[in-house]
Amino acid sequence: MIEARHLRVLRAVATTGSFSAAARDLGCTQPAVSQQMKALESSTGTPLLIRTGREMRLTQAGEALVRHASGILAGLTAAEEEVAAIAGLRAGRVRLVSFPSGSSTLVPGALAALRAAHPGTRVSLVEAEPPRSVEMLRDGDCDIALAFRYGVTGGEWDDLVVRPLLADRLIGLVPEGHRLAGADSVGIGELADEPWIAGCPRCRRQLVEVCEASGFTPRIDFATDDYPAVIGLVGAGLGVAVLPELAIESVRPKGARTVMVEPAVEREIVALTLPDLARVPAVAATLDQLSLAAAR
Repeated sequence: MIEARHLRVLRAVATTGSFSAAARDLGCTQPAVSQQMKALESSTGTPLLIRTGREMRLTQAGEALVRHASGILAGLTAAEEEVAAIAGLRAGRVRLVSFPSGSSTLVPGALAALRAAHPGTRVSLVEAEPPRSVEMLRDGDCDIALAFRYGVTGGEWDDLVVRPLLADRLIGLVPEGHRLAGADSVGIGELADEPWIAGCPRCRRQLVEVCEASGFTPRIDFATDDYPAVIGLVGAGLGVAVLPELAIESVRPKGARTVMVEPAVEREIVALTLPDLARVPAVAATLDQLSLAAAR
């Protein structure tokens, strides 16, 4: 019989590439990892790892088992949480991953409301941009991923439960002394000759597509994933930028002015989870609070 703890160890070994690194990740000893891997190979009746010096490689059977492990472990987590709720326990655990501007705007209000309604529910938060956050969800490393996308890509999230939250418009940023600082709205083509400061890779890609659709390629002088850094660079007069409205809400744009940019471009903000996890009471309650926070 294959045990869940053995699958967790196998996945850790496959991810880290060694028993010692897996032991550090799991908070146990290297001999314990080795023993559990031997027990798993005994249960399956076939080798799962090939050891060549210090290198560790999966056999074909090992690759197959790792491929199924995330879904199996997610299903077990869902079963444990659902059974606990049915048994009358009011404790729950939710692992949330969010992109930075979501962490500073949507998440605080949602988690405060969740704590008030369900004080026994514990929520942990780490930050990651999509597509990394979506990979973490599929790998079983979180229960909910707060993510965004520009336009709908067919099949991108078909295997996930998608809770739409809001449409987040891109807003222009120019230095206070800029010729367009007092404008109500600006055609993006009016910024064609400006130096640009770009944000995260996905936002950067969208910026280039929007500019090229307006007949020019932006000259990107600076690129950073840190939204306060983007705003600081604009405020220092080093260029212009477009940022999601949520990102501007989370940082006071000192030295910079916001302008509406035409044509309007929006990113879709969503909360994602796995179908099994969507039935877990603590996960469902967190999704509900994220929806309420987005509607405020």
